[in-house]
Amino acid sequence: MSKTLVEKILGSHLVSGEPKAGHEVGLRIDQTLTQDATGTTAFLLLEAMDVPRVRTEISVSYVDHNLSQFGPENHNDHLYLQSIATKLGAYHSRPGNGICHQVHLERFARPGKTLIGSDSHTPTAGGMGMIAIGAGGLDVAVAMGGGPFYTAWPKVIGVELTGQLRHWVAPKDIILRLLSILTTRGNVACMVEYYGEGVATLPVPARATVTNMGAELGVTTSVFPADQTTREFLAAQGRADHYMPLQADDDARYDRIYKKMHVEKDAAAIANLRTHGKNVFVGPTDDEGRCEVAFDGITIDLSELEPLAAGTPSPDNVRAVADLAGTKVSQVAIGSCTNSSYQDLMLAAHVLKGRTVHPNVELGIAPGSRQVMSMIAANGALADLVAAGARILESGCGPCIGLGFSPAEGTVSLRTFNRNFAGRSGTKGDMVYLVSVETAVAGAVTGEITDPRRLEKLDIRYPLIQPPEQFVQDDGMIQPPAKKADAGKIKVVRGSTIVKPPSGQVTPDPLDGVVLIKVGDKITTDHIMPAGSALKHRSNVPAYAQYVFDCFNEADRPTFAQRALEVKARGRCGVIVAGDSYGQGSSREHAALCPMYLGVGAVIAKAIERIHQANLVNFAILPLTFADGRDYTRIDPGDELVIQGVTAAILSADSVTVRNRTQGFDFECDLSLAPRQRKILATGGLLAYTRVGGQ
Repeated sequence: MSKTLVEKILGSHLVSGEPKAGHEVGLRIDQTLTQDATGTTAFLLLEAMDVPRVRTEISVSYVDHNLSQFGPENHNDHLYLQSIATKLGAYHSRPGNGICHQVHLERFARPGKTLIGSDSHTPTAGGMGMIAIGAGGLDVAVAMGGGPFYTAWPKVIGVELTGQLRHWVAPKDIILRLLSILTTRGNVACMVEYYGEGVATLPVPARATVTNMGAELGVTTSVFPADQTTREFLAAQGRADHYMPLQADDDARYDRIYKKMHVEKDAAAIANLRTHGKNVFVGPTDDEGRCEVAFDGITIDLSELEPLAAGTPSPDNVRAVADLAGTKVSQVAIGSCTNSSYQDLMLAAHVLKGRTVHPNVELGIAPGSRQVMSMIAANGALADLVAAGARILESGCGPCIGLGFSPAEGTVSLRTFNRNFAGRSGTKGDMVYLVSVETAVAGAVTGEITDPRRLEKLDIRYPLIQPPEQFVQDDGMIQPPAKKADAGKIKVVRGSTIVKPPSGQVTPDPLDGVVLIKVGDKITTDHIMPAGSALKHRSNVPAYAQYVFDCFNEADRPTFAQRALEVKARGRCGVIVAGDSYGQGSSREHAALCPMYLGVGAVIAKAIERIHQANLVNFAILPLTFADGRDYTRIDPGDELVIQGVTAAILSADSVTVRNRTQGFDFECDLSLAPRQRKILATGGLLAYTRVGGQ
């Protein structure tokens, strides 16, 4: 029977469950990665499981997020991670070595392997032919301890690439086009698989750009085949022996995808789907203004793509750069795990060589890794960037997560990043456009949004950047794990800000709750748990919990945290009510862990995104979805909600009845859980479940 690439890799790692779409399966995990913003919690939870040694083939602890070190918190985390990783058998990538996804692609990713990481952009390694999945830190801790990773067997969205990109059109434009078609919603329990003649025209870093930003689709992961291009990249990294050819069978069949789309809000996406989709069917409109859309896959002709940009507040708010031309730009940032490769920075350097950044623009460039920094320093490209007026930022996440380089009020910032949620840059009311390096550097030169194809009229020729035959290979900033015999000699460094995370509790029956907040559609984990300056508290849940829903706090009333703790003190549960696509974005488990600490017992939403739903279960918060989305409008903040028979419902029911005691009506909610998730909730969370021997 013919198979897709996804089916081949997942099938070779299947340890439990039925390989049927929607069914929960357990997968053997070969590699894990953590980063410092999530890694401290993950390793603390691993310690709580009494696991003496990492049991994966490779686990790597990266430090790339909290690098600013204002106060002791960040450095405390770094020292803890360095010592605990070395002791428990993981590699440790030190501060300054680069962004986890870029470094992992360079030094560890291998075709055909499985990887989970406590960062939502772990699918970057799908550009290498891996099944690489973002997950909560607790799931990663279980995998480090040798346990399987559980997820739904996916439907596979086949994306056929034909043709070849024209000059000044970039790999970033591929994923922006796909986002304009699929949007950020309704793609849960799917994986994207790229195939077709166009794949061979894309180098591995270009493929990684596409799979990296595929996280914004809400799919579980995205993957490219491993081919001769993959082989050449690995050989240039000194890892030729890690190559294995992988591709779908010639007659592989991809799944027919069904999803709900809003006729008015998603009008452009539906139009794009009609253009690029295969066998598209659009059904009638229902009472909520939605229609069912079905399609057999998508075709993107690379030769017909044009430069694209996604404007605040969502990565799927995509427009042609030509339509935005002339908009004044005050800031340009090139970097992040999406676009900070050697080829990306060399392109920017070639365009800027002998020129000066526009006087009204600040340009910041963050190389993705020490390898990239070393290579552009050695060949003179770094000097060209500096001479042009670029500010060279640290090889880390920085501006992408709101840590520095925030734009001024009322100004436009072009960024080669993957997310532009409102305020994520660190500036309220920001106007951030996600663009390719080509479009970003065009804006830096001209001072306005410019279709990079028009640079030819300024006598700027498109630079053809060839992949290097040999990358610099210096792993001096990657600390190997201690030998097992020496692990006992290593002292784990625990600063005062490293606080043991709380465990979940069994959901009370009945659940007597109070609606603490009601939020709208597409609420991200950034909205729930901000990054930026608050990120340094990640290792101290009681401190970090004070920032839950900080963007919704009002000056003249108690904060969300204060209201939640008051309800908790009365022996009742907090309830969060939300619209569609709740919890999209980052994998940050603190968006479940901190609300759990504050006493939140349930989330009721129109839809909950995959990673966040798993994190809610892991920390024993009941994830419910409205059976009828119109009931969302009937609930107000402060309403008292009661659910009877919670214990029995968790064990076996697919729905529950919720009583709005304040307003005197009942409504139905769906409780869609896999059998293992039901056991986790019944036990009081994944940590408790693992302690009693659950798998």
